[in-house]
This record gives sequence, structure tokens and C-alpha cells, in this order.
Amino acid sequence: MKIFLPFIILFLSLQITAQVISSSKWTDLFSYNNVLAIREDNGKLIAATENGIFFYTPATGELKKLSKANGLHEVKISAFDYNPETKTGLVGYRNGSMDVITPDGITYVVDIPIATGYAGDKKINHISITGNLAVISVGYGVSIFRLDRKEFGDSAFFTSGGAYESAREAVIKDNSVHVVTATGLKSHEMNVTFPIYSTWNTVAAGSYNQISSGSVLAYANANTVRYGNGTSFTAIPRSFTDIQDVVITSGNIIVADYSTVYVYGTAGNFIKSYDASELVNSGTYIDSKIYAGTKVSGMKNEAGDLLKPDGPYNNTSYKIDLRDNQIVISTGGLDAFNTPVIRGFGYYHFNGTNWIYPELFRNTAVPFNVLDAVINPSKPTEIFFTNYTFLDGSKGIYRMDDNQLAKVYASSGGVYNRVVGCVFDENNQLLVSQWSAKGTSGEIGFYHYNPTSDQFGFVSSVTAGLVQKPFAKSGIVFIPAPFFSSGGLLLYDYKNTPAATGDDRFKILRKNNNLPADGVVSANIDKNDDIWIGTRIGLRIISNPSSIISEENPQAEPIIIEENGLGEELFRDSNILQIEVDAGNQKWISVDDGGVFYLSSTGEQTLNHFTKENSPLPSNSVTDIKVDNKTGKVYFVTLDGVMVYQGDVLNVTSDFGDVLVYPNPVVYSKYKGNVRIRGLAEKTNMRITDAAGNLVHQAVSRGGYYEWNLNNNRGVRVASGIYFVLMTNADGTDTATAKIAVVN
Repeated sequence: MKIFLPFIILFLSLQITAQVISSSKWTDLFSYNNVLAIREDNGKLIAATENGIFFYTPATGELKKLSKANGLHEVKISAFDYNPETKTGLVGYRNGSMDVITPDGITYVVDIPIATGYAGDKKINHISITGNLAVISVGYGVSIFRLDRKEFGDSAFFTSGGAYESAREAVIKDNSVHVVTATGLKSHEMNVTFPIYSTWNTVAAGSYNQISSGSVLAYANANTVRYGNGTSFTAIPRSFTDIQDVVITSGNIIVADYSTVYVYGTAGNFIKSYDASELVNSGTYIDSKIYAGTKVSGMKNEAGDLLKPDGPYNNTSYKIDLRDNQIVISTGGLDAFNTPVIRGFGYYHFNGTNWIYPELFRNTAVPFNVLDAVINPSKPTEIFFTNYTFLDGSKGIYRMDDNQLAKVYASSGGVYNRVVGCVFDENNQLLVSQWSAKGTSGEIGFYHYNPTSDQFGFVSSVTAGLVQKPFAKSGIVFIPAPFFSSGGLLLYDYKNTPAATGDDRFKILRKNNNLPADGVVSANIDKNDDIWIGTRIGLRIISNPSSIISEENPQAEPIIIEENGLGEELFRDSNILQIEVDAGNQKWISVDDGGVFYLSSTGEQTLNHFTKENSPLPSNSVTDIKVDNKTGKVYFVTLDGVMVYQGDVLNVTSDFGDVLVYPNPVVYSKYKGNVRIRGLAEKTNMRITDAAGNLVHQAVSRGGYYEWNLNNNRGVRVASGIYFVLMTNADGTDTATAKIAVVN
């Protein structure tokens, strides 16, 4: 697979013309803080991070980024190297694949040689480019990769007695490959016996981690760097603390050690150092200036400036909340919907201008497992979040003001009394889903916040197992309960007054309501007042929540679609992680390990299906989806980062919005897709005519958006010319027109 990127010409002199899985409709919200490697090209710096690469020009301060959103094919970068002479970069990933960046584009490589019988980690440990060759280090040995042909040559599998030894790093020097392993520095000439491990030489015994080559060869363990010609070596006269990287440039040996980057001449003479005052992974030295690649702050210069694209503190993400131009991303998790996954990152907050990572989550002993964080609509500087742990004193609800801790509403109960998700209802009342406040009874319910007293009250309702994030509409809070036989969906009608429970009523939908016994994972309510219910083994729909609370035995129904002439239940046996409804009443549904489906309002038609294989999604398990109806952007949250898709549906009403046709004009030699029309009414009657007034196409659009394939009503592509789009809304009270220019 090959991908082309127009913008990289600014940095790598690439001449690129097209794209494949990425497009201008995608952007990333990745973190560029953890800099794994830094390379230089004619005064410009190229920094590889976990989920992407960024380019920095010191002379102008310009920053650009490259990720799966606009060219790369994967996330979780583990290795990187770049040859400025050939303008070629090589990116290695944790899953064992690679991207080759050349002047012709980006090529995805998945056929890396794997040793027979090897079942360990496929991660690319290290990449080193020398001329037209690169040596790739993996957990079972090394392989030679030919950059001009984009194919592998010889491989040496480091195995003895059935056990494999990991090649930590490797380089090519003087037609020989030199490798550092846990048992020594090993070498072999690139000849016919190269693949035979027993013919390799051990140059120096010991456990070594880093190696680099240029005019000299240098290798290192945790505290000593040795350099030489490949056969004899001299130690740099310094005992380092914890060496993370050694790089040889044209005239220097650069050592990244704990928090400091040291620069030496190739004769071992000390030149200068820079203490970054934080952990570093890498470093480089250009124009007599040191640049440090840090673990958590991006690239740093000697003045302490942070040089990186703005983004969240880390890529680990779980849930997202949008409020006007603000974003807050929580990072926690649950194992089997129950056991807390203590990741410790807390939340990341975009305040409308820049990303902020609160001091509360830095260098703390509190076990933060932030399952959910929401912005207060009545006070946008205020964020509430839940910390889901089994530890009294740290578990509970937290209130932040300007990203400073304001108050902790800690809860007791040990493994019980767990708070999970938050929602503000239409009246800006905060409700928090909760399980088992009364201990072993296992009742589910919710806390409600009183801003006047600055306290939470509690409403308990029914015995059920565990809870998920709630949602609320028209005075009813909906709480999914995912725990097998005792799960279901709680509908609690609090009459818009959560503190006054005298007239409240509730119902929990379970197996007897035609829901699977496996429990409910997710749910949402659409514009038709239909509740879409996602379970561990499929999807159900039930209508009119207010009335079904009073019904004795309401029944949820599956969606039946036609498949090969037979009726088939939509998403049967699939774990439905998340359901989101956009302004046009279309549904975005996340299936565990199945990507995201974009469905028509009824669910009977799949409008799109995004996976990590056919789109920039970082993962096929999307843990949260949010649609910003003001911009049409769709936010996909995964444990590997957040990706944003520019959708076509904005605020949709019974009348027209700002109607936009794109692309326009449609030049066939440059674009062969459908013409998109957005800003339509919820239901739009459409007639498309030619310049003479002849009808060429007519349709009814629902959901505020339409695509025309440029075919007439007979299925034949229309001729070049100007076409007029005449539109009326459902009752004829509003009209709109547009023109489309077609050039075949």
C-alpha cells in the first residue's frame, strides 16, 4: 500500500500527489510528548514520537506533523531512522510493520521475516540506515532491508538450543553488521554465512543496550560508552547514570543519559552538555546547539523551550466530553466492566487555546483511574471527574476549578460504592452513576449535585450489577448495567428534580424485556425518542421511554436487515461499546474490535464503516464517540489516542442551514467521487436539472446531508455543464438552491 503526502515537500523534498487511507477529512488529537528519536536534515529537525512524527525548523519556528491522519499507516512507533542524503525515512511499529518514506511517497511494509517457531513480541526494536541499506532489529535477530527495492535481504535469527536472543540495536559499518544483545556486542560481515548464527563473532561480552555508527562505532550499557573502529574501543571517561540513547553524527557522539544530553567529539573529547531537568530518550546537536527529546514534554532546546505540536499529555484515552470549544479526555478503564485499571494519567484538558495537564496528576501517590470527566455548562472553568478505585479516601467524585483541585467528595465502602460516569442534563444538573452504596446488596443508582450546598445527594433504586456512564433526557436518567444476569438498562424518571424523590418512578429493562441476559454496555436516545441499547451480544431498540416506565412488560426489538435474501439481526453477537446520534439522527456505533459503523436513522443502511485497516482509526475498539453538531466533527476515542473525522452533518432542523456543495466544480480528472451537499433540512425534496431545465435526478434526503454520484435517473453519468439543485423542506415552507459545475 502506498500513500502520498503533499505537505512533506517542505521538509523532505518529496514530490507527492495522492493519498489512500488518510485524507483531509481526518485530524489527530495525538500526544507528541514522548520523543523517541531525533534526526536532522539540512538544519531541520525530525522527531519521532509514539503516534507520529513532527518536523521543526529552528530558523523559523515552523512545526508540522505526520501521523496516521495524514500519511502513516500505524500508531505505536517503536523505532525510526532517516537518511538526509537520500531523503528516506524508515518508521518501525510495535506490531512489527514499517513505513518507508521516500521521495515517491510512503509505502507500508508488513512482510518482515519472522523466525520459524518464534511466538514472542514482533516489535521493531531499532532501525539504522546506511546508504541504501537498513538493518532492522527485532526480538529474534536482525534483517537487512533494501530501501530502493523496498524488500528484505538476508536475515540472521539469533537462536541457540531453541531459545531466541533479542537484537536490541544494530548498525552497518564497513560491510559488517554490529548488534548489541544481552550477552554481548556481536558482528558479522554481510556475506553468504550471515544468516548462520553460529558464525557470528562476539566482539565484547556483556549486556549492552545501544549502538550507533558513523566515522566511529559506539556502543553502551547503562553507564559506559565505548567508541572505536569496530575491533578496538576506548571508554568515554565518564560514568553515566542511565543511558537511553547513543547517536553518532558527522562529527559527534551524542549520549542521552537520564535527564542530560552530552556531546563528545569522535575522539572522545567532551564538548558540552544540557540538563533538561526531566527524563530524556534522545538528543541531537546542530549549529552548536543541543536539542533533547524528552519522555513527557516533547523536544526541548537549551533555553528550556518546548518544541512540539500541541496535544494531550499522553495518547492513552477512554472517554471524551465536548463543551463549546473545550475538550476534556479521561484516561481510566475497567477490566470486565468491574476491576479498575489504574493508568494514573487523570484527564487532559483543551481550554479552547491550548492543552493543559493539571498538576494534580503529576508526581502523585493517588491511584487515579479517571473513568469520566465533564465540563460544567453553567461554569465552564469547572470540571467534575470520577475516580474509580477500591481505595477509600481517593475514590469518589472530584471537582476542579481552572484545573486546580477544589474539592474531593470521597466515598467509603472499599470495593463497594463505586462512582462511574457523569452527565449534565438539559437543566445543567449533574448526575453521577453509582453501584452498591449499600454494600453487598448491589443496588445501582445515582448521585446528584447541589451547587448551593456544594454536596451530593444519593438516589438508590434497584438491585443490579455494575454500571456504565449515564445519559439523561426529559427528566429521565438512563444507566446501563453490564453485569451478566443482573444487568440491564435502568430508566429513572426524576421529574427534573433529583433531590425530590416523592413522585419518582423507574424501570429496569432486562431479559424479560427481550434484552440479552449478558447485560447492557451502552445506550442512547435518538430524535424519534427511540432508545438504542447496546449489549455484549447485540443491539436492541425500544421506543417512548416515558411510557415504557409505566408499562408492565415492554419489549425491545432487534433491527433486522436483509443479507443475501435472508433476514439477519444487525450486530448479532457483537459487543456494542458506544452509540452516538448525530444532528441528522444517523447513528455512529462502535463494535468491540470491529471499528465504527455509520448507520442511517433506522439502522437499515450502512453509510460508512471505519476500521484501523481502511481509515486512520488507531484501534478497532473505539471506547467513546462524540459528535460536535456545530462543526460536524466526530471524535473517536481509543486507548491508543483520539482521531477526529470531519463529518458532513451539522445542526439539522426542519429548515435549511448554510447549504454547501463540494467539491465544486467537479473535475473528473482530479476527483471521481460523489458530490456532497450539506446544510439541508431534516427532510429535503431534491430536484437536479440541467441548464435547459431538464430533470436529470431527483431524490429525498433525510438527515441534513446528501451525496450525488453524478448519474442521471437512468444511471448514466451526466455530461459536462452547469446543473441546478432545487430543494424544498418537508412542508414546503423553506427552499434552497445550488449550482454544480461538472467537467468530464
